[in-house]
Amino acid sequence: MKWLLTLLAGALLGALTLFIYLRQVGHDPSQPAVLVTPAVVTVPGAAPAPGAPAPAALPGAPVVTTDLTEAELPLRPAQQFPVPEVAANGAAAATTAAASGEKLRVPVDGMKYAQLSDNFDQPRGKERHHEALDIMAPKGTKVVAVADGKIAKLFESKPGGLTVYQFDPSDKMAYYYAHLDKYADGLKEGAQVKRGDLIGYVGVTGNSDPAAPHLHFAVFELTPEKQWWKGTPVNPYPLMAD
Repeated sequence: MKWLLTLLAGALLGALTLFIYLRQVGHDPSQPAVLVTPAVVTVPGAAPAPGAPAPAALPGAPVVTTDLTEAELPLRPAQQFPVPEVAANGAAAATTAAASGEKLRVPVDGMKYAQLSDNFDQPRGKERHHEALDIMAPKGTKVVAVADGKIAKLFESKPGGLTVYQFDPSDKMAYYYAHLDKYADGLKEGAQVKRGDLIGYVGVTGNSDPAAPHLHFAVFELTPEKQWWKGTPVNPYPLMAD
């Protein structure tokens, strides 16, 4: 019975095709012919007659594909490899800092830009990078403000020792000075400083090697909350000049 249904469906399709053809042949030649291509007709559950080849779809007939594999499906947004937010924000922060115009001053008095080393990306263990510059100098060397701004926080911590957090005038960027031996006399939170003003002295406080005094200097873009301890690291090296 199934093969009989298949034959009937084939005969119906042939008759329909012939009818369309005859309509097109007899069409007024002054008017453009419209080709109507029938879709492939399938009788649910019907199987081809024994020995009959599988019917081929007519040119232009719609084809329905089912049971696509995962590889054939369009790539969904959730499958895209995400761009790390910190990296994107860091690039934006660097652009913002560079667009501010004036370069940052080298924060260790008497040190030239050519003497600095870009150790921002040096690994620190397996899970983090340095994200700052270490500027080697004798203990007691003057540390000066890299730009105009205000002293946001004076803080002593186990890793950083005596530290200074300075905000720029726009409160978008923060400058971090660590391992200081001592602060400049009279330095206090909220004080306004100018580029080159004394803020402290190179030391070995915190987790600094006593045999290698240096200034640990970092720059980061502040969050909208303007939290002095939180932000996106930015490499200070390309932002500096003599």
